[in-house]
Amino acid sequence: MTIYAIGDLHFSGLPPAKPMEKFGEHWTGHRDKVTANWQRLVQPQDLVLVCGDISWGMTLAEAKPDLESIAALPGHKILLKGNHDYWWTSLAKMQTAYPGQFAFLQNNFYSWGDTAICGTRGWILPGVEGFKDDDVPRLRREALRLEMSLAAAQKAGFTKLICMLHYPAFYYAAQESPFRSLLEEYHVRICVFGHIHGAEAAQNVFQGEAGGCTYKLVSCDTTGFTPVPLLLL
Repeated sequence: MTIYAIGDLHFSGLPPAKPMEKFGEHWTGHRDKVTANWQRLVQPQDLVLVCGDISWGMTLAEAKPDLESIAALPGHKILLKGNHDYWWTSLAKMQTAYPGQFAFLQNNFYSWGDTAICGTRGWILPGVEGFKDDDVPRLRREALRLEMSLAAAQKAGFTKLICMLHYPAFYYAAQESPFRSLLEEYHVRICVFGHIHGAEAAQNVFQGEAGGCTYKLVSCDTTGFTPVPLLLL
């Protein structure tokens, strides 16, 4: 069984209500590219981690066409909220709407064999363009949510941990953050994240091994609109 990760699908119905081509020609027909690559690679027994910014829908009802199309793709799916997922609502409402079709990661974790999938959305960090004083409580809240997820997995006896974030845990090698500290404290092996778009930005954000954890950017335009395999179980 393979675990895959992909982020920032930015679906918006068919035909797309919000075409992504304005962000570059490579986005042309991106939904078809994602779908074709997903179907080519992912098997029914595999797991796909979807790291936020899934649908442009403003409500759960508006996101329904996008969520249903993702549910129809092969594999088990864990969804994480991104900063543009305005449709995201309570766990109870989402689980009722899609029973058995998705696992929604929010203040919890999910087991996959001997691995626990943990995570939270994350937030913009001090020193990053756009960070303001009113971002501080949101940053703290997201760090607490990540700690809740990791602590719950640890309490359940898991030592093999994968973390899903939407925002990067940190942007450059020397940057400190509460997310980075927690991933190192809990000995997380892999952290996948999205939010970053474009070749230049992808080259500038940290990817690789740090503190025992491997960090991987999986926003779909940086992966060729293809789910990225993480490990075999």
